[in-house]
Amino acid sequence: MYSPPDTDERPAARPRDRVAAAVGNASLLGIGYLLLGRRLLAAVTIVVTVVLVVLLTTVAPFRWFEVLILAWWAFVVAHGWYLARENAAKVGKQRMIALSVTAVVFAAVGLLRFDAVRIDGVIADARAQGSCATATEALDSRWLGHRVADAPLVTGEEATREACRRLRAANGKLARALSGKPGATAAAFGEFASVRREMPGHEAMAAVVLGGFLRHLPTPDACTTAKIDDWLSAHASAGPAPAQSAATVARTAPAAYLGCGDRLMTAKDWTTARTWYQRIVDRYPTDPRVAKAKEGITKATQALELAKVRELLDGPTGIEPDYCDSPAPYSAAAPYGAGTNRALFYGNDGYSGRFPAEWRASDAAQAVLVVCLGDDEDGTPVQTCPYENKMVPEFPIEVTFHKVAVPLKAYELRTGKLVVDTKVEIGGASCPRKLHYRSYVADLGPPSDTGVEPSDADVRAAFAPIIRK
Repeated sequence: MYSPPDTDERPAARPRDRVAAAVGNASLLGIGYLLLGRRLLAAVTIVVTVVLVVLLTTVAPFRWFEVLILAWWAFVVAHGWYLARENAAKVGKQRMIALSVTAVVFAAVGLLRFDAVRIDGVIADARAQGSCATATEALDSRWLGHRVADAPLVTGEEATREACRRLRAANGKLARALSGKPGATAAAFGEFASVRREMPGHEAMAAVVLGGFLRHLPTPDACTTAKIDDWLSAHASAGPAPAQSAATVARTAPAAYLGCGDRLMTAKDWTTARTWYQRIVDRYPTDPRVAKAKEGITKATQALELAKVRELLDGPTGIEPDYCDSPAPYSAAAPYGAGTNRALFYGNDGYSGRFPAEWRASDAAQAVLVVCLGDDEDGTPVQTCPYENKMVPEFPIEVTFHKVAVPLKAYELRTGKLVVDTKVEIGGASCPRKLHYRSYVADLGPPSDTGVEPSDADVRAAFAPIIRK
């Protein structure tokens, strides 16, 4: 009699190799799950691994995150071992697959980590030698695999890339400083400061950049060099190579200061020229250029004094200039003393035109005195004479003739000091046969007081004691 098959019989379960499952999952590619037939778990493993790697290489390149990935690795390894506990058996083919895939993954990660360490060593040596070119070349030799294998190390090296970028910017600014824009020096040192503050360990690279700049000093333009040296002397102590900067300044500054001062003297910028000359005297008192610098200070000071005097004397000679109220010295002028003291005459010009040529100076640069003349006044009475009174002929008018008194102040140009303050009295002819006068309403007769009529000789005799000593 036919009996139907026993429906309770099921096909035998597929053997599971716990070692293959654990080793396969150690690849973090879900190989162990695939060997166990757990495709969904394999897919989830791959997705989680990819997400963790993306996070590691972008927003979380830290050692602690690597520990988190290691924990995930340990979990999937243990989970694969756990799932294969039922019907466990040694399956050679599964082990071969698991070992092959995991070995490739481990070998790739290991080699990439080793190479990342090697590149990091090259970068560290480049930092120590100050070579941004070598460091940048090493940085550019990396790829995504290095970042996946050792994200914290690779990410840390990016500070060197940024430091080199800033140092290249500093080098460009220093080049502009050398080409005639010395103010760019400060901006370059700002880049150095940011590298030192934010990316420590790159001091040698900054020193190399600054050293290249210092080797180009002095520049062909003395004033450019002077301005750079002046800035360095005040700020280089905070830079990457203070000793080298100080030595360069000491080597180049005195000549640059002197050359810049000379150039500015030619350009008639006497104030700035004197400043550069004074720098030499103050900062380098033993330098052989000090004597020339002191000469330059004297010349610049005298040029400034002369410009000030000319400004105070500006205006027509017929009126008193500002100098008469606010005198100023011109130390290059000759002293007031024996001989003929040439003068500039201002104010009352009724007599200065009658002076001999050798008394008059054409400019403050040739003068000894500045003479300020006031308006005529009646001086000492000389003679009184009767003149016809046309209103009452019986009573003549007595007219007293006076010397002409001229208020005079003479300033020694060399010192700006008042050396003469007097009234010069000019003699002359009195009691002429006919007395000329002017009446604006009715002819009331001549004035009772009037001045004498001085000749050229009288004028010169009156002023000679002031001019000639």
